[in-house]
Amino acid sequence: MPIVKNLIAALPEPETLDLEALRAAIHNGSVELVCVLGPTASGKTRYAVQLARALGQGAEIISADSRQVYRRMDIGTGKDLSEYGEVPYHLIDIVEPGTQYNVYRFKQDFAAAYSDIRERGGVPILCGGTGLYISAVTGEYDFREKKPLSAEPAAPAPSAPRTFFIGTLVSREVRNQRIDARLSARLQEGMIDEIRALLEEGVPAQTLIGYGLEYKFVTLYLTRQLSYTQMQEQLAIAIHQFAKRQMTWFRGMERSGVRIHWVNPC
Repeated sequence: MPIVKNLIAALPEPETLDLEALRAAIHNGSVELVCVLGPTASGKTRYAVQLARALGQGAEIISADSRQVYRRMDIGTGKDLSEYGEVPYHLIDIVEPGTQYNVYRFKQDFAAAYSDIRERGGVPILCGGTGLYISAVTGEYDFREKKPLSAEPAAPAPSAPRTFFIGTLVSREVRNQRIDARLSARLQEGMIDEIRALLEEGVPAQTLIGYGLEYKFVTLYLTRQLSYTQMQEQLAIAIHQFAKRQMTWFRGMERSGVRIHWVNPC
């Protein structure tokens, strides 16, 4: 039993962000990109928006979410666009559901958004929980995917922008409570109707199942492969497991030498 307990990684200690030091680093060029990362339900979007306002300097957010790129997939992906307010955001609602979107395309789209913000003198803030996407554009992943034959030439991407990583930290207990509460709220807000509409417009059930989590389990419910109770219970478990995998990825980044400044977003 003690061996099993030792295998459970302790959460990092939160720290207080030195905002003035970060501003100075951005000003002198030692930081070219700020990245706010964290598991689902950790408050990273709200934190990134607050940080953008605090930094000023024309800060804009680039989403690093593999599903928020799709239009009309709003409730299930938790876009919460009202949180952004006046802060500009990028790479949300850029492709149709069913369109093939992958890390290679994300690298292209990130490069364009990043260059645009920098050329206008702004501060790009990458925010999301898709670890592969984050690692691919910050140079923290050995990315060797070949260019698709049908892909359009892209503007050259920065090989590795000097990135300041911030992680939003909540306890496992609080995170799981938030996940359960958010799932109940999304079901009440019409997530099932949203996914039913996608099916009715012709997005194949298998495509939606391939998007995972909310889209997988609600589609299984709508195609009568799960009862409502089974859908809700299995989906909650799957989201909890997904959040654990996200944290595993981010802690793996740290083990590879990436410095993540973990903060309490509340």
